[in-house]
Amino acid sequence: MKYKDGKPIQQDKGLKAVPLTVMVVILCGFSFYLGGIFSSEKNSFEANEVQDFSKSVSSPKEVTVVPLQNKAVSFPECSIDYQDYTPCTDPRRWRKYGLHRLTFMERHCPPIFERKECLVPPPDGYKPPVRWPKSRDECWYRNVPYNWINKQKSNQNWLRKQGEKFLFPGGGTMFPRGVSAYVDLMQDLIPEMKDGRVRTAIDTGCGVASWGGDLLDRGILTLSLAPRDNHEAQVQFALERGIPAVLGIISTQRLPFPSNSFDMAHCSRCLIPWTEFGGIYLLEIHRILRPGGFWVLSGPPVNYENRWRGWNTTVEEQKSDYEKLQELLTSMCFKMYAKKDDIAVWQKSSDNSCYDRLTDPDVYPPKCDDSVEPDVAWYTPLRPCIVVPSSKFRKSDLKSLPKWPERLSVAPERIQDIPGGSAGTLKHDDSKWKVRAKHYKKLLPAIGTDKIRNVMDMNTLYGGFAAALADDPLWVMNVVSSYAASSLTVIYDRGLIGTYHDWCEAFSTYPRTYDLLHLDGLFTAESHRCDMKYVLLEMDRILRPKGYVIIQESSYFVDAIATIAKGLRWSCRKEDTEYAVEKEKVLVCEKKLWYSSSSSSR
Repeated sequence: MKYKDGKPIQQDKGLKAVPLTVMVVILCGFSFYLGGIFSSEKNSFEANEVQDFSKSVSSPKEVTVVPLQNKAVSFPECSIDYQDYTPCTDPRRWRKYGLHRLTFMERHCPPIFERKECLVPPPDGYKPPVRWPKSRDECWYRNVPYNWINKQKSNQNWLRKQGEKFLFPGGGTMFPRGVSAYVDLMQDLIPEMKDGRVRTAIDTGCGVASWGGDLLDRGILTLSLAPRDNHEAQVQFALERGIPAVLGIISTQRLPFPSNSFDMAHCSRCLIPWTEFGGIYLLEIHRILRPGGFWVLSGPPVNYENRWRGWNTTVEEQKSDYEKLQELLTSMCFKMYAKKDDIAVWQKSSDNSCYDRLTDPDVYPPKCDDSVEPDVAWYTPLRPCIVVPSSKFRKSDLKSLPKWPERLSVAPERIQDIPGGSAGTLKHDDSKWKVRAKHYKKLLPAIGTDKIRNVMDMNTLYGGFAAALADDPLWVMNVVSSYAASSLTVIYDRGLIGTYHDWCEAFSTYPRTYDLLHLDGLFTAESHRCDMKYVLLEMDRILRPKGYVIIQESSYFVDAIATIAKGLRWSCRKEDTEYAVEKEKVLVCEKKLWYSSSSSSR
């Protein structure tokens, strides 16, 4: 301590020690007192936070927890103009975001104070969807009441309105003879599509997903991708038909998939400007396509010699565009694999030596530096660089993976990157899910029948639930938490599909798009981050009327969930787990079909 003039005070050292010791004792005691108050307040807050949504449950004797209290809740109906509400890709909010590279069509979720706490109604006249496989060829018009595609694309035979239904003849811009003839030609160019080598595919700019629908009969599981727009509702049509699809766009953020995932990527006149912005969109396709995988392009500038007159351009411009595309693909270690008529196929190199030249500072695009994590893809910006496949994984390229369906049960090489991951843990996980799936079928006999087609596993690890249902006439969207270990690589290597997601936000899909939602311990894992009420409201939004929910959770959460479910107009029953574990329960729910109070359909 000093005087104002800066001269120090001289104190006796012995006298100084006594007040310092006393001060330390006082401060420690005061801190202990404050800690007790804080702990008490924290417990009080947590109890108050959940008491509106739950009822008392007995807790494990060895743990002392605040019992959940029971209080009924109810949610109002959203207005009828929210029947196709997609919170994070809402056209009502597009004006807030930029036009550059269509940024406004990316995910922009509303802040907490703008979240809807209401139930999204179905359209007037909504009916339970046509069942698979008939749904691939037709759907109820009132379920997706948009005739814009029918009017604008009538000459291309995408779909046709007939009476109360839309029919899907299998036409498209680049396949006037039908999608099957188009895929037949593609298989002639890519024999790997016939023998189980190619299993997973992504279709960018999917239209009504006829390409993906046709491939299902050929053993290829396609994830169709298209942005939300005001008219076409492409993804909604795809899911209504029972074909896998998600809302998405390649713009400024990575697609929510790990690197080296898809065996094939496809673009049929999807109008993505592949050579613009330094080729950044094609760099993202390169990232998510596994080594040895195929990129298929039909439409401009392929076959420009014969097609340019119909593209409102000149033959010289189209030739220049094609040469730029070819040069860009070569710089990314793609090589021309096959080309015939309107279809061109390139293959991503399986040989990492191709990327050695990227060390040259004058080469574009350059190799990504070591700070770029190849599999992180949740709100991760695109970068103008090449993600080079890891040299330590020599058996993850397409030619080294077992063919489908053998690859489903073989532990992928990349499982060793997952904490605790090994061939043994995968085998154990699969065994667990075979037993559990059998139990679920007893609790919900609709599984495995034509009543359930679109399924989501909301927080999977290795895709065990999907693997256990692989022989049933359904498909599963495997969701891996953006906060969890990146096990989505294993899921794709097994020949399944999935996406990263954070359940504190809305999922990238339209309302009424899934027949069954399954979750195992999601609230136990995420309740410290995500409000249970909003997660359940989101589940209600994406669940079809008369659809089902299976929730396996700790007993601590089950009754709370059941209470909220009543407010969602779900009918639920509580069941034992497969081994009747007292600390866990299974909640089986069905969503009722109801109509807006302003609707004429009751």
